[in-house]
Amino acid sequence: MRWPLRVSHVIELVIFDNDGVLVDSERLANTILAGLLTEAGLPYTFEEAVRDFMGGSMASMRQKTEAELGRPLPADLEDRYHQQLFDGFAHLQPIKGVEAVLDHLDARGITYCLASSGTHQRIRTALTAVGFLDRFEGRIFSAEDVAHGKPAPDLFLHAAGSMGVKPAGCLVIEDSPLGVAAAVAAGMKVFGYAGMTDPAKLSDANTVFDDMAALADLIDRA
Repeated sequence: MRWPLRVSHVIELVIFDNDGVLVDSERLANTILAGLLTEAGLPYTFEEAVRDFMGGSMASMRQKTEAELGRPLPADLEDRYHQQLFDGFAHLQPIKGVEAVLDHLDARGITYCLASSGTHQRIRTALTAVGFLDRFEGRIFSAEDVAHGKPAPDLFLHAAGSMGVKPAGCLVIEDSPLGVAAAVAAGMKVFGYAGMTDPAKLSDANTVFDDMAALADLIDRA
């Protein structure tokens, strides 16, 4: 299913989020995070982790949870999170249908890149696991590269500037409300992928879709 398309402009650059858009990692990541936060004394369910942290950086997660706890989280929480996550990446799969979208962009000569709240190590580990690293090499941007992560526009503006494209020529593919907000703040078109997200939470996007197989056609019409 897809919801109404509201844009019609030439797309020079497609900017993909990584987790939940290119690689099917959000369920694993949020399950691990919920467990570690619960262990640290702040009970969290998977659903609550998705609600509060999906699309954000680990730095923003720490800031939010430490404010709630009134004390620091364990210093090694991020290290343990990434170790468990990377162990799980042995079974990581791409989002169904997204490889065909990349093939379509290549065939049309449309440039694409990746801009994620994850660390460079996390991004590269995930892309390697699903065989996508070569497709994005030299075009990978992380929240580590900017002062403020999503929902601030910094990461998307950094990606566009590095690729030599103005914001108006960019289309962002996002699956989180934080990512959609960042793209809107950057002055870019944004399509919200409701693969695991409530479509209503992506309503600020120019269009919302829940089948990755539809994306190539949506891009052609944008």
